[in-house]
Amino acid sequence: MKSLIVIPARLAASRLPNKPLADIGGEPMIVHCWRRAIESQAGEVVIAAGDPEIVEAIEKVGGKAVLTDPNHPSGSDRVWEAVQRMDPNGDHDVIVNVQGDLPTLDPSLIQASLAPLKDPGVDIATLVCEITEAEECTNPNVVKAYAGFKAGETVTRALTFTRATAPYGDGPLYHHIGLYAYRRAALERFVALPQGVLEQREKLEQLRALENGMRIDVSLAKTVPLGVDTPADLERARVLLTP
Repeated sequence: MKSLIVIPARLAASRLPNKPLADIGGEPMIVHCWRRAIESQAGEVVIAAGDPEIVEAIEKVGGKAVLTDPNHPSGSDRVWEAVQRMDPNGDHDVIVNVQGDLPTLDPSLIQASLAPLKDPGVDIATLVCEITEAEECTNPNVVKAYAGFKAGETVTRALTFTRATAPYGDGPLYHHIGLYAYRRAALERFVALPQGVLEQREKLEQLRALENGMRIDVSLAKTVPLGVDTPADLERARVLLTP
């Protein structure tokens, strides 16, 4: 498989405006995300930018960035535009969508996200981590993957995703990590589909794929990366990344 890693980013954000350009240790956050992707050695890296300031920040450090339509409804649509622009001949058969607000991401997680695609029946691959904090089990902001790993397994099929506490009964719950590896054809199909009923109800984009018969498998990770959504998250990232 030949992978293209695409990081969508835009300046408009309700909770933390101009988030991609937030300073962390002297560099914009989006540059830290780009560095983590480069360190993964999982493929070529490009930023799908919604604003020229983001393109400038990435090109300043020698990275590749594509200016995309600022009005895309989702990061997946932004990623697909960048793929078409960067790879019109379809040389890359796997597209990895890495969020632009994960400056402390362990690069090995990008490699781990590719593992389920070894099975040719899998359309989309993503990551989960076992929940260890009781509060997360009932927190609707923590998305759960309805998946069961047999003893010794690190990859399994996801039956669905939900903000509810699920599955019921004794056993682990799994926190979904929003990092996706798509077969190129699967991403092209996905962005062309209309929003699904359950997708709109749960506000979970991945349910669109499941509602249309696409297969999503998950790879088991050991940690959940810090997503920067609030000023408090930003301060935590600064502490973690500043020598």
